[in-house]
Amino acid sequence: MSRYTGPSWKVSRRLGISLSGTGKELEKRPYAPGQHGPNQRKKLSEYGLQLQEKQKLRHMFGMTERQFKNVFVKAGKLKGLHGENFMILLETRLDNLVYRLGLARTRRGARQLVNHGHVLVDGKRVDIPSFSVKPGQVISLREKSQSLAVVQEAIEVNNFVPDYLSFDADKKEGTFVRLPERSELSAEIQEQLIVEFYSR
Repeated sequence: MSRYTGPSWKVSRRLGISLSGTGKELEKRPYAPGQHGPNQRKKLSEYGLQLQEKQKLRHMFGMTERQFKNVFVKAGKLKGLHGENFMILLETRLDNLVYRLGLARTRRGARQLVNHGHVLVDGKRVDIPSFSVKPGQVISLREKSQSLAVVQEAIEVNNFVPDYLSFDADKKEGTFVRLPERSELSAEIQEQLIVEFYSR
């Protein structure tokens, strides 16, 4: 199953969540797309709610179903709560941390930076967006890439870096200090529904 690359605003409105992180998609029309969007009164079944929650999170991270399921299975082998471990594993993806550090305005933009070889981990080029970053590792940009307009713009608008990361704006590099706690991750996601979806 290929990654969805269509209009993210439609998906944002269908799932009722901002995929760009700006919230603009939901400002004008905070209802599902299509002519019946404003008047939809459909009550979702239990399965529908679980599926919607899974799709929300999968689209947030821009992953294929196979990639998403693989991370879910990996999370199940760790000690602790399955859903919580799943959320934390997703958060350690390189493309996500590039986005969290404010080097890109969206996760999609961060994925492109990684894909195109602009990002270094501990000084070595890594072009795999799903690369799992370990606490203590340093994420930076290649010297030539530091002056990219998209990077400059992103840094100017970003004024929030989570506590589990440290960021040096002058060097344009950040350190993944520690694994995040569940309370520091998306409050709008009910990961237990995703666990239930895959446990059916």
